[in-house]
Amino acid sequence: MPVKVQINPFPNNPLLFKHSSYRFPRLFILLTFPFMCYGQDTEQPSFRAGKLTQPIVVDGILDEADWQNAPVLEDFRTVVPEEQGTPSYPTEVRVLANARTVVIGIHCSDPEPHNIVRFSKIRDADISEEDHVKVVLDPFLDGQSGYILAVNALAARYDALVSNRGESENKDWDAVWEARVAITSDGWSVEILLPIQSISYGKGLTEWGFNLERRIQRNQETIRWANVFRDQWFIQTSKAGLLTGLPEFNYGLGLNVRPSLVGEFNRDGTGDPSVFTVDGALDASQRIGPNVLATLTLNTDFAETEVDTRQTNLTRFPLFFPEKRTFFLEGSDIFEFGFGTGRNTVLPFFSRRIGLIDDNQVPIIVGGKVNGRVGKTAFGGLGVRTDLVETDSSRYEATNMGVVRVRQNVFKESTIGFIGSVGDPLNRGNSWMSGVDFTYQTTSMGGDKNFLLGGWALYTDREDLNNDQSAFGFKVDYPNDKWDAAAIYARIGKDFDPSLGFVPRPGVHYSRVGATFAPRPAWPLVRQMFHQLFVTYIRNIEGPWQSYSVFTAPINWRLESGDRVEFNIRPVGENILVPFEISDGVTIPEGEYHFMRYRLEAEFAAKRRLSGQASWWFGTFYDGQLDEIELLINWNPLPLLGFEFSGLRNSARLPFGDFDQTLAGLRVRFNVTSDLQLNSYLQYDTVSRVLGINARVHWIFSPLGEVFLVINHNEFNDINRGLLLQNEQILLKIRYNFRL
Repeated sequence: MPVKVQINPFPNNPLLFKHSSYRFPRLFILLTFPFMCYGQDTEQPSFRAGKLTQPIVVDGILDEADWQNAPVLEDFRTVVPEEQGTPSYPTEVRVLANARTVVIGIHCSDPEPHNIVRFSKIRDADISEEDHVKVVLDPFLDGQSGYILAVNALAARYDALVSNRGESENKDWDAVWEARVAITSDGWSVEILLPIQSISYGKGLTEWGFNLERRIQRNQETIRWANVFRDQWFIQTSKAGLLTGLPEFNYGLGLNVRPSLVGEFNRDGTGDPSVFTVDGALDASQRIGPNVLATLTLNTDFAETEVDTRQTNLTRFPLFFPEKRTFFLEGSDIFEFGFGTGRNTVLPFFSRRIGLIDDNQVPIIVGGKVNGRVGKTAFGGLGVRTDLVETDSSRYEATNMGVVRVRQNVFKESTIGFIGSVGDPLNRGNSWMSGVDFTYQTTSMGGDKNFLLGGWALYTDREDLNNDQSAFGFKVDYPNDKWDAAAIYARIGKDFDPSLGFVPRPGVHYSRVGATFAPRPAWPLVRQMFHQLFVTYIRNIEGPWQSYSVFTAPINWRLESGDRVEFNIRPVGENILVPFEISDGVTIPEGEYHFMRYRLEAEFAAKRRLSGQASWWFGTFYDGQLDEIELLINWNPLPLLGFEFSGLRNSARLPFGDFDQTLAGLRVRFNVTSDLQLNSYLQYDTVSRVLGINARVHWIFSPLGEVFLVINHNEFNDINRGLLLQNEQILLKIRYNFRL
């Protein structure tokens, strides 16, 4: 098959190759039996919330009387550059609460407020390399779930769900909350207002898991209140402190009704008449007690979703695009399954299978979902009906699909669970899947180290599947600051094809081991060194080996300035049993191929107005040569204006033919306030030869209401006739959330 540029209606990861901050699997190097490795937990700190007696004006200034009467949290320590060290500047935190609202006030002292690093204003921007504060809440006090709220010094808001028991974040989750910032003569302060209706919580609890982290970017300094250890992650709620003195919360009726009105203008380049339509959509949710949420969606619309960043694919396997749609993201942490599963092995439930087939959007007529937690049991159920769709080349029948997930907390931090699904997007008959998983976790191995061990098993069936329809695997993991090691194994049957899942390589034994040794030398310029080795070996169940890769990083240094330099050596092998077209007119024939790839990479700290990353992969490739050059540049000349340029150039010289591919993109962000942004994205690639322009105005006129104006314009670069209109679309969407 030829190399394809993926242009899907939903966002995806912007880079084909990730830099080393990506968490690679680690080689398990400890032989001690894990269940005997409990250590002694350190004393869990606690902090009492004050009473919210009057409405708070959310302006970033902590001047109301309730702030003056609230307890003050000041006991912070550094995690980096020194563990348990004294922060450069003080931080004060106060929390207020009543039956319907939690308000968090934070004052970040800084004697040089003009040097505070702040660029972003857009919602869910990556603010990790700017001055910011980050809060994690565990309203169920189960140590395995939680909510993340973060704000930078320009009031850019970031929210996420705790994912994978604190090892990662699901940043695509969004909630209704407010935040404002004030710059003062002695630093900056922020007020965060969280309506209790925006989250779920454990009924009857008067204390929650709570932690707060502050980043002082120009000093490359991170401070925390609780869990001040490098070996453990800030969002591990099992190691959070306690927020006490909370009132008995009240949702009211707990009903949210969110209608949307969408006006759409479409024009294509085939000579067909332009079309203008007006349509509506409805999303509603009802709290069934504080722990359970039932959600309904009718005529679901995703008009506000950003366009994809295009990618090239130099492999014979499909690319992965993450979920971005709000309906599927609410409670998505409950549907996570199997320690060691993922985009490289198996995802038993991949919600993008619903409503999207072969890059064609399939209308969702109605969908319903129930998710929540009762005691130590988390559960979720989802049912969707999609509409009939006919295209020039395909017909997709209306169909029903559903999935259910149950997960039980056992021991202190471990889980056992079940997942099942029914239905098929292509309406193939008798489609179902089921599976079980178990994950043992401790954050107290040897006293204060992380250790995880998990296994899973799945079986699927459908009328067109015949023989090997099962999959199973396991992972052992020791993810800590100095040593980060793991091993993964998965056996995926050749007919294992769950209709609502993602399986990039069926019919294989997948093995991966790796380790990172990350010392912090007492050198004046280097903060931490990452010596890395990751070995992947994939063998066909029936037949010979398929692929191998040995990734090494003899140099991967994070400097005190925040910059990073890296050099990689990567032997690679591919056993091609069936010829595949890697680019138009270039086919890789059958045979065993062994080649050496090398990479030079430099990353420039985002604390500067001009920052970015440059990467160059070079070396042999399928008996020839391939250069892959990737560049990402961020320029923020003003707080109101930001530019991001991305470029990728693949240049191959092979015995079977040469090819060159170029992708280029330019984002322009005009951020009037944190609630009003104009973003435009222009991209072009030489494979599809399509010039795409996407412009979005997003105005949050109220915490409960927002407006989107979206313009999409695509032109095809015809070699003989130049740019020709492919399609044009203008969308106006108004949405409001009525809460009762």
